[in-house]
Amino acid sequence: MNHSLKAICLLLVVSLYGCAADDPNRRTKTGAAVGAVVGAVLGHQLDDDSGRYVGAVAGAIAGGAVGHYMDKQQNEFEDALAEERYAHDVEIERLEDESLRLNVPSEVSFDFDRAEIKPAFMTTLDKVADILVRYDRSIVHVIGHTDSTGSDAYNQDLSERRARSVANYLTSRGVPDGRLQAEGRGEHEPRDTNATEAGRQLNRRVELIVKPVVEGQEQDAYQAP
Repeated sequence: MNHSLKAICLLLVVSLYGCAADDPNRRTKTGAAVGAVVGAVLGHQLDDDSGRYVGAVAGAIAGGAVGHYMDKQQNEFEDALAEERYAHDVEIERLEDESLRLNVPSEVSFDFDRAEIKPAFMTTLDKVADILVRYDRSIVHVIGHTDSTGSDAYNQDLSERRARSVANYLTSRGVPDGRLQAEGRGEHEPRDTNATEAGRQLNRRVELIVKPVVEGQEQDAYQAP
């Protein structure tokens, strides 16, 4: 039995013990205790493989409803970010597993060689955060990428710092930290050739992969895309 389950069982025993038989409010207290335990189970299911809590606060999406849920979320992203999409500052793509990918060029989000978010990009992230808060049955993977200019170690570090900056900003705008996974992949996943400036520009980017938490497959949402 894992520590989480032990804690839940202990909570039930202690709560029910406190509801003495001669207590006139026994039935109310018992109901509250059971409700607390059920809430703990739903909110703190520990996945033994990943070591992460899954099935989070809002609950998972039933398999047949995933497409509709992600359709609505995609439509909201497209509407809210229409101006950015028109200016090619954000790309929105639906992936085969129903996830959404928001691709943002680094030139839009960061100054050269820096990991501090540009003030102008914060407005875009505010829109993204608002939708993520409302569509809360998802895990968001924030992935930083660079071109191949400079050393591999430096590019890896820069991509990680940029991903963390975006994740931290989303957290500051109300997206729970437990729903955000930040990582950097440096120069290792280019979209285009690094032999041209146009190609390098495509390779410098931050991606947000929004993965739905699907009932019975909750741990999959935490797997890196």
